[in-house]
Amino acid sequence: MAVYFFYGDEDFNIDLELEKMKAKLNQDFISMNFQAFDNPEYPELITALRSQPMMFGNMLVVINAEKYFLSNKNFFNDSELTDIEDALKNNPETLDIVFTLKLPREENKKPDSRKKLYKILNQFNTKEFPAFKTYKTAEIANWIKQRSKKKEIILNDDAINLLIENIGNNLREFDEELNKLKLLAYPEKIVTKKMVEEIVISNQDLFNLAELIMTNRKDMALLEFKKLLDKKHPLEILSALQTMIRKWIILKTKANLPPFELSKLTGQHEFVVKQTLQKLKSTKASDLVKLKENLFEVEYKIKSAESLDMISEVECALIR
Repeated sequence: MAVYFFYGDEDFNIDLELEKMKAKLNQDFISMNFQAFDNPEYPELITALRSQPMMFGNMLVVINAEKYFLSNKNFFNDSELTDIEDALKNNPETLDIVFTLKLPREENKKPDSRKKLYKILNQFNTKEFPAFKTYKTAEIANWIKQRSKKKEIILNDDAINLLIENIGNNLREFDEELNKLKLLAYPEKIVTKKMVEEIVISNQDLFNLAELIMTNRKDMALLEFKKLLDKKHPLEILSALQTMIRKWIILKTKANLPPFELSKLTGQHEFVVKQTLQKLKSTKASDLVKLKENLFEVEYKIKSAESLDMISEVECALIR
């Protein structure tokens, strides 16, 4: 069939492309006709590339090639690279081979084109999957519309805008929220802005909570937390709050960078970056780091079933 090389910093779109390819296989024999490998050494890799599909239809082999490109280790010698190239050029008609390289998000990295492996893979079907720029909201909105269509729901423009405002350019997070919105809208197909407001913890809600903690208004912070509990499970609040605080730490520690650079690092629109920096003016980065550590600790305890009362433990983490 064909050889592919998928790379880029939008790993979710890479995963979606692989899902489409996997869906075309004979699902009754999926354990036989689909194989995935994580940076295999030469003997295992060359065996995979020379796989002979069974009688049950086409076969898909996926090779995660992250370490081949991002590690300093030299995985293959010239002779082995020649074997790899020969195997790829002569793969069976019923076999698809996909090399994937998921790059660090928002770091503007590209695969090293000087590497011999890159030159080999670039002879075939090479496709880049870049993350959307946060300021290109029209492109993000179009992706949301297309993804919603596949889930058989329709989002109003104001609902899409609110999602983008709260999430930025994280496609995996968009997909998770769309799944929730589909359940909320059922049996209807139309998703409204009000539904998004019900299911998404807004940046303002989280900021209100964090701001109360930072200014030592702990009693009010606990009341704000209890309000959020009406919308979300404690773990969802923890996760969303940690994501926001991580972005705040980046903004505080790299505040000397121009807004467009901070936008790339945090996945937020420049306007949001400027607003947040203004609001965080009197907040110490060390206090944010301490809060994040507290939240991570309680999240670990809850997930590992060590917590006896998760709500009380989250409350303690917020105010101590």
